[in-house]
Amino acid sequence: MNIDIQKVSDQATGYVMVYGTQILMALLIFIIGKWVVGVVSRAVGKALSNRKVDPTIAKFITNIIYYLMMAFVFIAALGQLGVQTASIVAIMGAAGLAVGLALQGSLANFAAGVLMIAFRPCRVGDFVEAGGASGVVKEISIFSTILLTPDNKTVIISNANVMGGNIVNYSMQAKRRVDLVVGVSYSSDLAVVKDQLHEIVANESAVLVGEEVTVAVSELAASSVNFVVRCWVNTPDYWPTYFALTEKVKITFDKKGIEIPFNQMDVNINYTPEANA
Repeated sequence: MNIDIQKVSDQATGYVMVYGTQILMALLIFIIGKWVVGVVSRAVGKALSNRKVDPTIAKFITNIIYYLMMAFVFIAALGQLGVQTASIVAIMGAAGLAVGLALQGSLANFAAGVLMIAFRPCRVGDFVEAGGASGVVKEISIFSTILLTPDNKTVIISNANVMGGNIVNYSMQAKRRVDLVVGVSYSSDLAVVKDQLHEIVANESAVLVGEEVTVAVSELAASSVNFVVRCWVNTPDYWPTYFALTEKVKITFDKKGIEIPFNQMDVNINYTPEANA
């Protein structure tokens, strides 16, 4: 068998030139693409950090962007090698759809977590009512929010449930208004009662000076004249001030002889001696 060495050499050279160029171009696409993806992902991470986005969320978003862009770079490199990428894209799309349907609830929680981090309806350390529970926010993670109740119970709520209802944040504002309702008997001197309530509020150190204080008759109830007492305090001082004012009202009224009415029941017993004879 006669082998044309020159012809084989020319064919080999042609294959090397064609396929070598394709391989080289594919490598260049992959290397340059990976570098561009790294630059873009780092820029996104820096932007999220500058916007004070939670580090967990920022890292997750950066990783998603990185891997999505790397998938496009990988497909482009395979296309340069002559691989039919249409079927690969179709398979990846079908797999993504299946994963999305399987993780529908988790994705909803993740999206809600991102919204919570972006719009800040509550922060770690705030006392809130959300998702049917109330407590101090201990952690806002990708999928759930952790609350610590006043009696030291841990409540884990999915982010979708938190964002799906009303969020009452008791810690967001710097100050809060204390509202007390005090009932006195109809025989009490209302002017004296008013003066005593004003004095009680004025002597409470946590009450903010310069803020409006309201002491007024709010209701003529069935068995009492009800006063409303309103004053402003710093948010952390709300409950201590509420309890202190309530106690001082009782002590002061006892000293001044101001009656605080309470429900009473009179029981009359008719005793007939003849019936027991």
